[in-house]
Amino acid sequence: MEDSNQKQLSSPESWGAVDLKSLRTVFMGTPDFAAEALSILLQFDAAEVVGVYTQPDRPCGRGRQCKPSAVKEVALKNDIPVFQPVNFKEQADIDELAALKPDVLVVAAYGLILPQAVLDIPTIHPLNIHASLLPQWRGAAPIQRAIENGDVVTGISIMKMEAGLDTGPVMVQRALRIGHNDHAGTIHDELAKLGGICICEAMARLQTGAYDFKEQDHDIATYAKKLEKKEGEIDWNRPAKAIHNQIRAMYPWPGAFFDWTNPDGKTIRLNVTPGEVSEEAAPKVDPGTILGEMDGKLGIVTADTIYLTPEVKPQGKKAMDATAFSCGYMRECK
Repeated sequence: MEDSNQKQLSSPESWGAVDLKSLRTVFMGTPDFAAEALSILLQFDAAEVVGVYTQPDRPCGRGRQCKPSAVKEVALKNDIPVFQPVNFKEQADIDELAALKPDVLVVAAYGLILPQAVLDIPTIHPLNIHASLLPQWRGAAPIQRAIENGDVVTGISIMKMEAGLDTGPVMVQRALRIGHNDHAGTIHDELAKLGGICICEAMARLQTGAYDFKEQDHDIATYAKKLEKKEGEIDWNRPAKAIHNQIRAMYPWPGAFFDWTNPDGKTIRLNVTPGEVSEEAAPKVDPGTILGEMDGKLGIVTADTIYLTPEVKPQGKKAMDATAFSCGYMRECK
């Protein structure tokens, strides 16, 4: 495999003016984000997906039943061979991948760090679908960190994989606007579709040989560390806009929450759904005080104003709108 950032395939003329060669492709991914990209890629003639790699089935739910990944489900529906090694520490697993003779590896949220021996297998390139505009937000949680930071734009980068974490040169990049009321769930779904579109564009460029890579500016790189559940805890002493960004970033997982003491003195953990920032000034009460229903939403005091959420979810209970919560927990039935 060549180390240069630009690699020309044999000329299109050698394949015929009309019928270009489909590229043997191995797809590697696990969650819904990757499954959406795979579904789109399977509709594209430039890629012949000859195998799919995904994480081993994991026990989940109350019954701890093993459930296949979203990517595995797509592969099985399309009669594509599925491989699920725990890692690539065994030479047999590397040899099994090499036997598929891929031209291209396409990787999207696979969940494994691939050794150089794997990255060297494709005859053209290993490509990664990354959910940010690299070099911004390298790492595990680019969508959430962008929203948490208050970014107004994100996007997809198709990069050549190398030993560093999301450090490889970029072939295709497309931007996506983050709306003020978007959250991690909505942006995830939009980027998943955009990722599928972008990888098809990249495959078309590889197919014709008309492509190049642009090195990232490593000096301006930022890192999107993995999310932890504890990061969802809300500090109402912060400004409302910062809290809004936190809640949006943590929704739907791991969720933003705080501990509230009800009129009976019992502490209850409440998960907060993304809402909006009120234009009213904060009343002179402690931040975190629930004011009750306000214009159909539940008002909660912040450092500078009021946060309006459409619903909260008491731990172990179903989500409740402002009216239901005010009546059931604050004894303010209207």
